[in-house]
Amino acid sequence: MSITFNSLEELYKRIKPALKTKKEEMRRAGYIYIKEEDIWNYLKEVKWINSKNLSLYQMVNDVLNVDNILIDKYLKEKLNMRNRKVYFDD
Repeated sequence: MSITFNSLEELYKRIKPALKTKKEEMRRAGYIYIKEEDIWNYLKEVKWINSKNLSLYQMVNDVLNVDNILIDKYLKEKLNMRNRKVYFDD
């Protein structure tokens, strides 16, 4: 029996416990500024971008085992791009 989701929001809510667990792990490792949404966005925009038919198990596994440094780097690059855009738009 496979589980299907009608929206990204529905899927997000389903894996939120894993996202909370990962956020707490990262907080204990010193990444106090990382939020659940940051982990979700990294996986959605980088890790899963070309994936198809991922199982819930695979997604939860990815959440729990993604390298903290990759999420941190992704977030810093995104912030840097946003700051550059603001600087050049003024």
